[in-house]
This record gives sequence, structure tokens and C-alpha cells, in this order.
Amino acid sequence: MNFEVIVIGAGHAGIEAACAASKMGLKVGLFSMDKYALGRLSCNPAIGGSAKGHLVKEIDALGGVMGEIADRSGIQFRLLNRSRGPAVWAPRSQNDREIYSGVAFDVVLSHPNITVVERGVDKILVEGDMVSGIHTEDGTFYPANAVILCSGTFLNGFMHTGRQSVSGGRYGEKPATGITESLVAMGFISGRLKTGTPPRLNKNTVDWSVMLEQSGDDDPQPFSFRTNPGSFPMLPQLSCYITYTNPTVHKLLEKGFADSPLFTGLIKGVGPRYCPSIEDKIVRFSDKSRHQLFLEPEGLTSELIYLNGFSSSLPADIQFEALRHIEGLENVEMVRPGYAVEYDYFPPHQVDSTLETKKISGLYFAGQVNGTSGYEEAAAQGLIAGINAALKIQKRGEFTLKRSDAYIGVLIDDLVTKSTDEPYRMFTSRAEHRLLLRQDNVYSRLSHFGFENGLITPEENNIFNNYKMLFSLGLSFAESTRLSPDTVNPYLSMRESTPTNFPETLSKICKRPNVNLSDLLGFIDSATFPRLSEIKSNRDLVTQIETDLKYEGYIKRELDSIEKLEKYENLKIPLTFNYLTPKALSAEGREKLNSVKPRSLGQAARISGVTPSDISILLVYLKR
Repeated sequence: MNFEVIVIGAGHAGIEAACAASKMGLKVGLFSMDKYALGRLSCNPAIGGSAKGHLVKEIDALGGVMGEIADRSGIQFRLLNRSRGPAVWAPRSQNDREIYSGVAFDVVLSHPNITVVERGVDKILVEGDMVSGIHTEDGTFYPANAVILCSGTFLNGFMHTGRQSVSGGRYGEKPATGITESLVAMGFISGRLKTGTPPRLNKNTVDWSVMLEQSGDDDPQPFSFRTNPGSFPMLPQLSCYITYTNPTVHKLLEKGFADSPLFTGLIKGVGPRYCPSIEDKIVRFSDKSRHQLFLEPEGLTSELIYLNGFSSSLPADIQFEALRHIEGLENVEMVRPGYAVEYDYFPPHQVDSTLETKKISGLYFAGQVNGTSGYEEAAAQGLIAGINAALKIQKRGEFTLKRSDAYIGVLIDDLVTKSTDEPYRMFTSRAEHRLLLRQDNVYSRLSHFGFENGLITPEENNIFNNYKMLFSLGLSFAESTRLSPDTVNPYLSMRESTPTNFPETLSKICKRPNVNLSDLLGFIDSATFPRLSEIKSNRDLVTQIETDLKYEGYIKRELDSIEKLEKYENLKIPLTFNYLTPKALSAEGREKLNSVKPRSLGQAARISGVTPSDISILLVYLKR
């Protein structure tokens, strides 16, 4: 069986990579040790959240499938950070774990160019400096023009609970062995990282009456433009609940520290600093008397509850004893203890901005193998790797996103230029242009890239073009249409805003605090503007217009800043540039530049250890 593209691993990165290459017309082999584990939510059964929701929307705008799968399996939808500025509003869904995998399986099989191969891979094969295919555990060789490694936590995975350790990449699943060794033999550098998961509880043994209920939005919005709002949400909606640890719980957990693989040195890999285990929280935040915990359902019919915030690798008996001293969990049944998983990764300075490895042509890394943490970060990388693998085979150039284009651009630029020695997680604070990278304007920003690469159909592209036209019309209408004092003052008074003495434009009134564009549009007779009803019926469109009006000055400042920086981004550095030539470069700068091999002067300036003096020297050489 011959494939043009082989994807190793069928998690979130693997699914996006396979679907992207398939949509672009290539024959794809998706290799998984368990074909029914496609897209399995290994840890938290949720998609999106702060910054991560932006990634899901961007994946959808580029033609990816994560948003569609999340919409079809979601059992709670919320827009987070509503009380803050629109730049950080973030959609999130709680998902049915089993339904998510089932939908993912259906979505993958709906792509006629994808063949799911249920076999483990133990070696990546090369000829010279080009990938040639893979070798499976049963001794079969599969040739390919491109290979995308999306192995998640399975490379030499080891799971730890107290002093008990067992090999595996996920509960009940064996690790992937041999791949790391074959890559190290080629000269790649590998490392070890660690992540963890909390205990699973029996929902029938929880006292829900003493906990704070957290329901979803009254009018939830889907992730994907492909989802019909009229039939959304598709599944019954469930609530999550909140409780807290306490000093007694902390004391009980401390009893297990002597047997903690985290503190005894059994775990060598570095864990996620921004999502620490409960034992790590107790040590690092010893001044805190309690920590918030979320009880999240694993599914509509599942008896399991995911205890978000209680990730642990302490001995099972310690976990259980501590759980029973948490309010509402006094009689809880622990179905499965939490555990830590340690796995191999490859520091991401070894990949280019296309996610192709610098050592081996046609070999791509995507997801946790690059040191990231999270389903959404993995899916975003898988999409970019899949697109670029297809473009390379089709000899159509390459596709990259700038930091000013998308959160995906920030993610990959951070990985390539800064690398990482701990699990990387996306935050809104990492995006310096986040006011421009909002979730409400994602289709205006990115859908044309999806169309150009063949992931967005002509029919879908027409929808986006119409959306963009309506957006421009809406902005112009708001800037040219005035409301009289008699019309608008009663509303302004109700909103505790100063009345106006003369007609003012919608755009000017909209800039006031506590004033909503949707309310102002209600004062307009649709007969005066034939397409007004189309605008008013599209909540995302109204939100985008309103945000652009309210933050006009800040947005202009951001665009000016990007324009000034663009000259450095446009100064390209050949990948063959010899950094030994400029003798005046600092020793650290030369080492870092040679390692990263930046594509532009702008990217070079973001590399840790490269000084402004190094950039000036490079500028002189580039001008020559």
C-alpha cells in the first residue's frame, strides 16, 4: 500500500494533518495503534478556553475540523472572559469523551483520500537527507513522500502513580518505541517532558447540593461556521460544578510527598508550569489555604467525573484519602487515580516555520512531539504541517503565518525561535497584537488562506466574501448614519450615558461605554438600508463591527506598529546563510542563529540571546 503522506498518530494533530493533506488531493495513510481512539480526549474532556478557543476558531477558518467535531460532541458551551475586553473573549466547550472520538472517526472516514492503518510504527526511514517512509512493528515498510510525526505522549511513554510505574502513553495503552531511537540516530536531539491527569470519580457518589453550579451560556454559539446555528447545540447540555481544597486536604496530600515520583526524582521530565499538579500547587503556593476544583462530566451517559485542578501522581491511597476531605466528596468513589505520564519530545528549534524538520526533507513534527501542551496547540500544528507537506509534494511553495496574522503564527514562531524545555501552552499574553487577533474577526483574517490552499470550498469562500462585504458596508453605514437626539437620548439615559444635543453618527455613539451597536441598529428603519437585516441577524458580524468602532484608535495604532515592524519581517535571510561569516556576531548570537536558522531579520530579532548589535550586523550583510 503506497501513500503520498503518512501521518503517525491519530490524535488532534494527526487528524488535522491527515484531513488537510486529503482535502488538498493527496493519498494519506493515518497510522494509529487503535483506530477507535481517534481524537481521544486523553485528559480534560473539553475544547477551547482562554487563547485555546482562538486557536480552534483559527483552525476552523483555515478549513480544519476541530471546531466541527467539538460542536457535534459538546455538552456545554461558554464564552469565557465576557467581563473583560473582546480581545480575550474565548469560546470553550465541555465534550462527551466517547462521542468526540466517534465524531472524529466519522469525520476522518468522510475524507476519501485517507486510509486508517491500525499498526504501530517503530522507525522512520530516510534516504540521504530525505524521508523515504516508515517501518511498522510487524516488519512492513510503507514508502511515502512526506511523513508527519504526531505521536503525542506516546514516545517511550511511562506512567507514574506514587512509586508504581508502568510503560504507556495513556491509561490502558502501550507506548510507541523505536521512533525516538531512529531519529536520534539521524542526529536529532530529544528530551523528556511530563504531563499529568487527575483522578476520575463516580458521579453517583458526589454530593452536588453543596457545590456551586456552573452552567453553560443561555444562547451558546458554535465553534465552526459549518455548524447550523438553528440546530445547535446538538446534544443535551450539562452543568459543571465547583468546590475547593482546604488545609486538611493539603496536610493529607503532604503525607505522600515522600513517595511522590515528582519529588523523589523518579520523573526526570519537566512538567507544565502553568498547569501544575495539586502537590506542586501546595509546595509552590504554600500561602494559599485552598485551591479551586471543577467537577466536569465526561459524557451524557458516563458515570465518570473529571476533577479539573487535582492532577496528581501521588500514591492512590493518598489521593483517595485527601479526596474524601473535600466538601461534597466525603463519600466519593475514586474510579481511577490520577497519574503522571513522561514522554520523549524533540526541542522545536529543530523544525522550520513550516514544521518541516531542518535535518530531513519531507519529515514534519506536529503537536506534543514539539514540546507543546494541549489539544488545540497540537491541532493547530497538525493543520500547518499537513498543508505544508501537501504543498511540498505538489511543488506549490509553502504556507506560514506571521505573528500579526494569527495565534497559530505566534505559537509556531515561539516554538521555532525560542524553543522550549517545558510544555508550551498558548496564552493571550503571548500575542502582542491580540487586539487584532480576536475570535470574532477570525474568518476575515484567515479564510482566504484556507481557500487558496484548497481546504475551503468555493461555496464556503463565497459565504466569507459576502461576510467581508457586509462588514465593510456595516462600518461605512455606522460612520455615515446619524441618530437624532429625540431618537437616541432615551436609550442613552437608560444606559446612564450623557444625552446628546445634536445628531451624532452611530460610530461615535457606539464608542461610549455601556452602549451596544445591536441596540443602536434597532433604531434604524431597515428600508433605509436594504442589507441592514442581514447584518443585524449575524451576531458575530455585529460584534466585529462594534469592536472595530469602539477600539478604532487602538487598532490603528496596532496596524501602524505592524507596518513599522514589517520591514524587518520582509528582510529575508537565506536558509543557507553562513553565520560564521560575520566575525562581529556575538558567540551566543552566532550559536543561536545557526541553530534556529531564522527566515527573516524580524524572526532573528526574537531569538533569545541574539542582541540588537547582532541584528545590526546582520542588516549590513543582508544589504550587501
